Amino acid sequence: MTIVQHKGRGALSASEGRFARQKVEYFADEVESPDKAPETVLKAMRADKIISTNNSPDVPFDKSINPYQGCEHGCIYCYARPSHSYLDLSPGLDFETKIFYKPNAVERLLNAWQKPSYEVKPITIGANTDPYQPAEKTLQLTRRLLELFVEYRHPVNIITKSHLICRDIDLLQDLANDNLCSVAVSIPTMNSDLKRIMEPRVPAASARLKASRALAHAGVPVSVLVAPVIPMINDAEIETILEAAADAGVTQARYIFLRLPHELKSLFEQWLQTHYPERAKHVMSLVQQASGGKKYDHRFGRRQSGQGPYANMLASRFSKATRHLHLDSGTYQQSLDCTRFLHPAKQQLELTL
Repeated sequence: MTIVQHKGRGALSASEGRFARQKVEYFADEVESPDKAPETVLKAMRADKIISTNNSPDVPFDKSINPYQGCEHGCIYCYARPSHSYLDLSPGLDFETKIFYKPNAVERLLNAWQKPSYEVKPITIGANTDPYQPAEKTLQLTRRLLELFVEYRHPVNIITKSHLICRDIDLLQDLANDNLCSVAVSIPTMNSDLKRIMEPRVPAASARLKASRALAHAGVPVSVLVAPVIPMINDAEIETILEAAADAGVTQARYIFLRLPHELKSLFEQWLQTHYPERAKHVMSLVQQASGGKKYDHRFGRRQSGQGPYANMLASRFSKATRHLHLDSGTYQQSLDCTRFLHPAKQQLELTL
């Protein structure tokens, strides 16, 4: 397997996914030159349905929408990387260079809402991949979805790392006026050098804090998501991030411990050995200590926060800091109003009558 550090990319290889039927290979000039990173390719992927559901006790929402599959932000720690394996693509470089978008997302969402049996619950946009990644600038799928949420007064939560969300403040403010939306901004580091190699195409922390301030000023409830917390990499920054977020008008905070499902284990260890070889062994030792002796503990109640002395220390620090800063650490999403929804089918019936 060829391991190369590409400028502007997080993964260091195009390692095969666990369901690979054919070997993923790159031409020599693509993998040997750090200055010639694989280019981003956008491909349309029509969705059969747009709303995903889950019943995980660790996840504070039942329904979610991801307008994109794959993410150009290139965060090495992204737990969604293994999803590219289902497409017979690499969770490594392919995940951040082969981006799929759902051109019929709005149509599918409206179809779902029109069903008489539809049950109104807040929908989270961006649970897996960022709805404001670079492709959104031109495709505007997230904005068109939000326009539908505004029209039918449906509650929505958004998770993002991008200041591009400020483009849609007009829609978010409209929803927030009726307690129909909240935004969680993810900030795992304030260190520009670390951000550059850990989440290479994500806006700087300063831009995300500026976006948080603008949203809060517009009356949109904003929370900060310190995620992931990685031992000996960004764990020392917890208090610094929370202080900066509180100063920007954030009122809620939550953290998530590093998750390494499936192929992400080897991708993260490649990154760790390349960028932090002197502490790689110690980092993984602490990860395993907080994961029941494994590199990843997938069990509910443990996969997001870990267990044991190190995990308990993180929880204690986070709790103390949020109390001191008057941040609500119970959740990173607002309790939204589900009574204002204008059911499309009922509206159509009223117009017919």
